Amino acid sequence: MSEPTYEDFKNRISIKTVLEDAGYHFNRRDGVRYPSFVRLDNDGRRIHGDKFIVTGNGLCCFRPPERRNYTVISFIQEHPELFAEYTPGMDKNRLVNLVCNRLLGRVPSGVDRAIKESRPAATFDFSKYEVQPYDTTDWATRKRFYPFFIQRGLDLNTQAAFADHFFMASYTGREDGKKFSNLAFPFRVPGDERVVGLEERGRQQTDRPTYKGKAEGTNSVEGLWMANIGKVPLDEVRRVLWFEGAFDAMAFYQIQRLEGKEMNGLYLSTGGNPGEKQFQGIMDACPNAVHHLCFDRDAAGQMFACNFAAQKSGMNFSSYSMKDGTVVFVDKTTGYDRHQMAPDTFSYGEFCNRMGLHDPQVVYHPAAKGYKDWNDQLLGKRIEKTEAEPEVSTGFRR
Repeated sequence: MSEPTYEDFKNRISIKTVLEDAGYHFNRRDGVRYPSFVRLDNDGRRIHGDKFIVTGNGLCCFRPPERRNYTVISFIQEHPELFAEYTPGMDKNRLVNLVCNRLLGRVPSGVDRAIKESRPAATFDFSKYEVQPYDTTDWATRKRFYPFFIQRGLDLNTQAAFADHFFMASYTGREDGKKFSNLAFPFRVPGDERVVGLEERGRQQTDRPTYKGKAEGTNSVEGLWMANIGKVPLDEVRRVLWFEGAFDAMAFYQIQRLEGKEMNGLYLSTGGNPGEKQFQGIMDACPNAVHHLCFDRDAAGQMFACNFAAQKSGMNFSSYSMKDGTVVFVDKTTGYDRHQMAPDTFSYGEFCNRMGLHDPQVVYHPAAKGYKDWNDQLLGKRIEKTEAEPEVSTGFRR
């Protein structure tokens, strides 16, 4: 894949990820409606006045009482000292390139390896969590998990099928001794059993949005949540199913089960925007699998599917969306072939036709028309229909 553009950086990297990389910590005390991130001193205490709040659209942040918004790009450019790649006097655009490529799991061309390795990677410490597994034989244990699953319409049979792939996790590293328990889906790197992070979900709240995030230090560049339903070695897996969240994966499984369809396969969650190394890690680990791209049906989800298909084909490309929703793909494999698609006509099918991508090992498999994702389909939460949405073949047999 070629070097990403600034538009790629802004579309593929969350401002929350940049804040965490700069040494800020999610401040649970302020809630999740407008997430805030604070810096801590050497004793783990919050540094007064050093806080950033993420804006409502999740694309920017600001430091109160000022209302100046920072994007992923401008935050790095105006706070260079927070990033290990920075050296006094260096070009700020080069700094953005170094930091953002690292967060995407890439090494940009011409980068000194010593610079890349000088950045201490954020580490996830699983030993600081108390874990309660889901016990299918103990009703009292299952009852504790009930509030997390009932709101998603996920029944006991589905919970039992995925019982080995989630647990309740309580962080024990707070200085004040308080503990917060979340439903946790462990992230692992393909081929390595070590837990390298957590996709976290909170209980349903009546007065604020449900917490959704990742544990501090989660390796979401290479790691992902993997539920091997069928329990076959990765190199023998024949069906891989990609999702943006674990709840969508479980909802998909339940829909297939209730319709009497085949359900075995490797279920994955990227925990949000999927990255190049997540894609490649599974492609390498499961060389003979058919990949079902079950990302959200919205424009972002379709772009994720397009990126996967392009990467699997070996295409050298970049992709981004413009402010008006226009989607741009640039094929740099043999030159500079720019493809621009209007927001009202862009689709995964249109992209594959333009690029000539028709790999039988890649199946586009979003939720049914009228639904954003598989969990919404399970719950019957329809959205306004879009006539441009294509009918798709699921690739599943009864």
